[in-house]
Amino acid sequence: MQDCLPNPGYFSSRTLAEIVRLLPPAAAILRSHRIDFCCKGDLTLWEAVQNSNLMLPQIEAELAAIRQSDMWLMPAMTRDLIDHIVDRYHEPHRRELPELINLSQRIEAFHAGHPALPENLSRLLQTMWLELEMHMCKEEHIVFALIKEGEGPLIGGAIEMMMLDHENHGAMLRQLESLTEGCVPPADASQSWHELYAGLRKLIDDLVEHIHLENNVLFPRFLNKGR
Repeated sequence: MQDCLPNPGYFSSRTLAEIVRLLPPAAAILRSHRIDFCCKGDLTLWEAVQNSNLMLPQIEAELAAIRQSDMWLMPAMTRDLIDHIVDRYHEPHRRELPELINLSQRIEAFHAGHPALPENLSRLLQTMWLELEMHMCKEEHIVFALIKEGEGPLIGGAIEMMMLDHENHGAMLRQLESLTEGCVPPADASQSWHELYAGLRKLIDDLVEHIHLENNVLFPRFLNKGR
């Protein structure tokens, strides 16, 4: 059974975070228009479009065309949502980022001197990996653990620190997008180069969704409690 979706114009006054909470598949549409809903989720769609010189009617129409998908099956219970974040995002980041670092190093060695080769790509990925792993460990062993123990209302400061980390992650993602020309390999790229950029595209999309779930779904449940 399909839900009846609102008419065009419904979304413009809602924040980006609200839109993705209401329609999880909207994340892909906002990403396609390069709208940052994870770190700037408090902007309304109208504000985001004005700042980006995008066409509001087109985005409204795309949002209005969304129908139900598996992405609607997001866990509602906090403990289940935390487990989903760890299983769906933390663990894949841990598997995939080291592989991307190794692949980028091989491509840098093989294609040295190629004019389209991103400068210091593997170094950026290593920095991202070190900072992301440290961040995920803090979440799992401190923030998530305290939430599961029922101490969520007492950790507003720790949550705010995690959100500051997210801003740094967002800045590195923008740098990665710029460095790789939106993860589009050159016409003469090798198969390995294509595989690297496909992996980087997945990393970017996953990390954006990951940050959104924490910033705009999980953490707001506790930020204003106990104060």
